[in-house]
Amino acid sequence: MHIVNIPVVTSDKLLIAVFGGFFLGAGIGLSVRGGAVIDGTEVLAINVSRKSSLTVGDFIALLNLVLFSLSAFLVNIGTAMYSMLTYISASKTVDFIINGIEEYIGVTIVSPNSEEIRRVITEELGRGVTVYNTERGYINSDNDEIERKVLFCVVTRLEVSSLITEIEKIDKKAFVIQHPIKDTRGGMIKKRPLH
Repeated sequence: MHIVNIPVVTSDKLLIAVFGGFFLGAGIGLSVRGGAVIDGTEVLAINVSRKSSLTVGDFIALLNLVLFSLSAFLVNIGTAMYSMLTYISASKTVDFIINGIEEYIGVTIVSPNSEEIRRVITEELGRGVTVYNTERGYINSDNDEIERKVLFCVVTRLEVSSLITEIEKIDKKAFVIQHPIKDTRGGMIKKRPLH
């Protein structure tokens, strides 16, 4: 920093907070993913993430929000708010780098062709499926079947599009619900361990 002359890119505090947080989070995320840490905060964050539902980024953000809330009374509220914004940006970047590509999505599928869809998911996509026996809440005709099987599977964010494509090949009218999964344990899910 003392030897290399780095030009000032912008004086906008908002841009500095957001992009500064992004680059800070990228540095922390790449360090943690590679098995290293930058300071004691990451060591504590990794231990907490193993024992709770908080991610490394969530813990870093919460800890820094508490610190900057206290510093708001000592320094300046505006500066503390920009610092909070920096660490919110950093925490999202950390989580994306550590878990982003391998982020898991829970997919619930309701279709009369559930058996065929189940076979495709398990045999062709190689994913586990949980089958729920359900009963329909709304029946619009006497011939409509009451019992229905609902499928639930967990895939990575990158696998969602291929899963949806396979479902649409079998049943274009299938009811599909997607939601992010905070944490997974066991089953057919392989997680990257945090060092």
